[in-house]
Amino acid sequence: MSAPVILAVGYAVPRAGLPASASFRRWVEAALRGARRRKSVELAIRIVDADEGRALNRDYRGKDYATNVLSFPAELPPGMNLPLIGDLAICAPVVLREAAEQGKAPRDHWAHLTVHGVLHLLGYDHLVDAEAEAMEALETRILAGLGIADPYA
Repeated sequence: MSAPVILAVGYAVPRAGLPASASFRRWVEAALRGARRRKSVELAIRIVDADEGRALNRDYRGKDYATNVLSFPAELPPGMNLPLIGDLAICAPVVLREAAEQGKAPRDHWAHLTVHGVLHLLGYDHLVDAEAEAMEALETRILAGLGIADPYA
């Protein structure tokens, strides 16, 4: 049985051609199952434009360009026991450009970046090679369960 998920999806860009909140829910739930997360979770996903994506990346990571997905893990005070795991900001124009450049179906790329972001919220990272390999292998297994080809192949 999967953990209960409270998910808020906000669109700061026109929704035409973008995944619906139900798709994001399916991808989030798949990531949680794949990571064997059994506790309930709460998170928000905001779909942003290039200007907001760039500002967020600049302000929080010191990198002055829009990137595909940014993860903001919840930093709760000690003793605060809430299911909040954090927030994701996904930059629509970057996702669509990357999908085209990489010859991927946009929907598959959206799914991959959602799974990738959720894993970051759960503490997975790719700063060192061993962690990167483990995270990529987990992403690949989760996506295969959704019928999506290995995004790293």
